[in-house]
Amino acid sequence: MKKILYLIIIFAVNVSFAQDYSSVIKSYLQQNRAQYSLQQQDISDISVASQSFSKSLQVQNVYVEQRHQGIKLFSSVSSFVIKDGAVISAKLSFTENAAAKVNSTSPSISAVNAISKAANWLGLENPSNLNLLETISDNSYIFSNGNISLENIPVELVYQKMDETGALKLAWDLSISLKDASHYYSVRIDALTGELLDTNDWVVSCNFEGSHSHANTGSLLFSNNKVTNSSRTLGDGSSYRVFALPLVAPNDGDDTIVSDPSDPTASPFGWHDWDGIAGADFTETKGNNVLANEDRNGNNGNGGTADGGPTLTFDFPFNLPQVPVNFLDGALTNLFYMNNMMHDILYHYGFDEESGNFQKNNYGNPGNGNDFVVADAQDGSGMNNANFGTPPDGGAPRMQMYLWNAPGKVLGTFLTVNNGPLAGVYYAADSNFAPPLPVSPITADLVVIVDDSGDPNDGCNNVTNGGDLNGKIVVIKRGTCAYNIKTLAAQNEGALAVIVVNDVPGDPLAMGGNGSGITIPAIMVYQSDGEALITSLLNGDTISATLENDGSGDDPFQRDGDLDNVIIAHEYGHGISNRLTGGPSQAGCLQNEEQMGEGWSDYFGLILTMKPGDSRNDYRGIGTYALGEGIGGRGLRTKYYNTDFAVNDFTYNSIKTQAVPHGVGSVWTTMLWDLTWDLIDQYGFDSDVKNGTGGNNIALQLVMDGMKLQPCSPGFVDGRDAILEADLLANAGANRCLIWRAFAKRGLGENAIQGSTNSRSDGTENFDIPVGCELGISDNSTFNNFIVYPNPSNGELSIKSRIDVGEATISIFDMNGRKVFNQTVELHQSATINASGLTSGIYLMQINSADRSQTTKLIIN
Repeated sequence: MKKILYLIIIFAVNVSFAQDYSSVIKSYLQQNRAQYSLQQQDISDISVASQSFSKSLQVQNVYVEQRHQGIKLFSSVSSFVIKDGAVISAKLSFTENAAAKVNSTSPSISAVNAISKAANWLGLENPSNLNLLETISDNSYIFSNGNISLENIPVELVYQKMDETGALKLAWDLSISLKDASHYYSVRIDALTGELLDTNDWVVSCNFEGSHSHANTGSLLFSNNKVTNSSRTLGDGSSYRVFALPLVAPNDGDDTIVSDPSDPTASPFGWHDWDGIAGADFTETKGNNVLANEDRNGNNGNGGTADGGPTLTFDFPFNLPQVPVNFLDGALTNLFYMNNMMHDILYHYGFDEESGNFQKNNYGNPGNGNDFVVADAQDGSGMNNANFGTPPDGGAPRMQMYLWNAPGKVLGTFLTVNNGPLAGVYYAADSNFAPPLPVSPITADLVVIVDDSGDPNDGCNNVTNGGDLNGKIVVIKRGTCAYNIKTLAAQNEGALAVIVVNDVPGDPLAMGGNGSGITIPAIMVYQSDGEALITSLLNGDTISATLENDGSGDDPFQRDGDLDNVIIAHEYGHGISNRLTGGPSQAGCLQNEEQMGEGWSDYFGLILTMKPGDSRNDYRGIGTYALGEGIGGRGLRTKYYNTDFAVNDFTYNSIKTQAVPHGVGSVWTTMLWDLTWDLIDQYGFDSDVKNGTGGNNIALQLVMDGMKLQPCSPGFVDGRDAILEADLLANAGANRCLIWRAFAKRGLGENAIQGSTNSRSDGTENFDIPVGCELGISDNSTFNNFIVYPNPSNGELSIKSRIDVGEATISIFDMNGRKVFNQTVELHQSATINASGLTSGIYLMQINSADRSQTTKLIIN
């Protein structure tokens, strides 16, 4: 049976075994029809597109499509949250009075004709040998690839909503994966006229430079080289030489060997399995979660893999810097490792089989399989880029990792401290004005320069410790005077070389200026490294150091994106956000202008490379290694990620001037980064990225759950509200005020206006914080003074007080922090209120008296 047909059948089977919530949802819609301005016919014909159980939220996420006379409305998916058999939250994308807006129920052109029309609109040749493979229903078919697509072509009759008029046009929805794998188009063709109505591209290209993008979801047949190993509980004995997380890339630390890194929960049979039986099926960089193969010729074929042999030992040296092809096996190993780590880590945060993750074999769990990631290393079809193509659940995504142009002069390991607690190798930038570092090492003691005014250690004035500098390597702060001035001052006192300490947290600079008369080398080191050296030296410590040219300063070699863990995490992140937003059966819910897909992807790269000792004011960038920068580089974005407004002043209004989609996304990442550090300040940092309980773990879980809860085609306010709702469901709103303060700081406050999510220019920022969430006010009471019952309730509530508090104010807030009920009662022992006017959902109830306060989660059925 053909692949796509197989996937559709599997999906139908999975849904059939899941509990049917259609009646629950229809009942909810009927009760709230007036609130949503829906006609009876708008809710009478709905279908469950997908559903999954969220372990973190303990709810069912159900995604529903609207239909008219059995024909679905394209991108009408609505998100419902069901707990204890009742709808507690709904994000509707239904069209009001759809029956009055449709133009027809019968197509004038056939499905075959629609494929030909689509090919013409896309500039493709006419399809040939186009055969009907299967009829799924009266309006849904599977055709052969027609020699225009890498995949068979599914065609279904839908209604396309027209933004300008709100009209619903009958259309054929079909998908074509171009033969050169550059795009995977989802196309709507007018079923009456054959006009092109709409296209989406399931390939997300990061377009770092140029316009290269490409994807291929074609199935790959593995050879089965079964290797007998011990049971999974003892590991499979695999080992990999990689730049292991939380390293950013080679500019952040050395490659190491990691042993048995697969997670027993997420990958119960290891990383080299396919059949679900103990023992690896492959000795190569392929398995249940990912196939990492090279694609140097850019043809998306079955390229070579790295082979670890019967012992699964993937120990391939990198020997950087050198031409990337010389470490191809190492690149494949790192790419395989990172994709598997992304799979295993995010599995613990709810990106599992039922939610649409990427696995060949789902090991009996719900969801569609056969969609492992095809990851192409050193792809030859482009440069300076990376991308990820994500079809709906059951279609295999493809990750393309490219080489990057030779960065020219880059940081190198020019400085080695030979003794003491600071011993080690340090990154530095060679200067552009002084003689280059010699190949023969310069070894001497370090000494800090001292002058007679201003900053005494910047060498900008008369040197007062000249006798101490003779025959030494002199450490000098960057200061305000020219680099050649301070270097010449040290040289005149007999210095052998100069180390300049940067005065900002970013990367060291390749210092420029007039080198006339300068005969000694000069390098610049990171601020944190240099300040540590200065402190130690001023405390009287003796430090011996060596300066030498390690060959990387004038690196002529291309950089390989396969070694940049942040870029790999970023690309994989596109698959996560596309599968979670609107449910796994969708792939087009992040096509609107205000969507935050690039933001979530940057966020994954940042949070998974956090380390103990990191600070909220660290300068973080994206793609620093690929660009030839050090760990403090800005990378590919216009601003550093940093919680300090002096470094990154993005607010909600910034999306109006930032580029789509990366600039818009970077504003969203900035907000999530602030939120993450606020949670770390509250709960601490936990280096156990899978099972930890720190603020970083809480933040990542909220972000993942928020994607499940938000509507299709979300904007910033939608994303904020979904995170608030996630905290309410999972943590009883424990972090509500912290979350509000984090978003309000960046202009996404209580009264921010989103406008249309199809526009980034019609929103209004706002910095208001809900009443009671001002700084200094705790989110929670540590002692329950009041008992609220019944809960869940129909709105008629009793409140029992442990002590006589007298007059009390009862306030109820919706999940967005808006007050929807307020009443003053006398609360001596108990009181009753009637909030039956509230719609079904989850709320927060605040009970405030003169000296007592409590916040309680409230569920209204």
